[in-house]
Amino acid sequence: MRIVAGSARGRRLVAPEGTVTRPTSDRVREATFNALTSLDALDDVAVLDLFAGSGAMGLEALSRGAASATFVDGDPRALAAIRANVAATGFGDVARVMRCDVARFLAEQRDRVGLAILDPPYALADEAWAELLDILAADVAVLESDRAVPVTAVWEILRVRRYGTTVITLAARR
Repeated sequence: MRIVAGSARGRRLVAPEGTVTRPTSDRVREATFNALTSLDALDDVAVLDLFAGSGAMGLEALSRGAASATFVDGDPRALAAIRANVAATGFGDVARVMRCDVARFLAEQRDRVGLAILDPPYALADEAWAELLDILAADVAVLESDRAVPVTAVWEILRVRRYGTTVITLAARR
């Protein structure tokens, strides 16, 4: 796993040990961030990387011009990998790593961000997705799952793409 493009291009990333985390492949990240770039959704925005795992998605956003990123995960192994990857990419001054339940974090989050990335376990139920999307304060969201994610009325689907077993839904807040 590596950063695909931008200022940290080529930097290698580590993934948390074990089978709980499923890092987003380089191919999926490249396609997703190319789409976000075409939507002008990256330049100088604040990013939330929720269920962050290795932090690869948020770090890719920073490498491609995002202003800052907050990484949220509850797994200590994931947090250790994120911290190592933040250090390896040199983004320590614009990255914040939080050990927290994502729903609780969003309920307490008051600031709206330009981009939110959600990559929860694929088994997350549609009702849980709806609850997260209802409280998510972001202009654009990247939703990663094994199926198209049904969005709530406050979101407009911009694009849905399948990459093997991964489905990326891009949505914009109405």
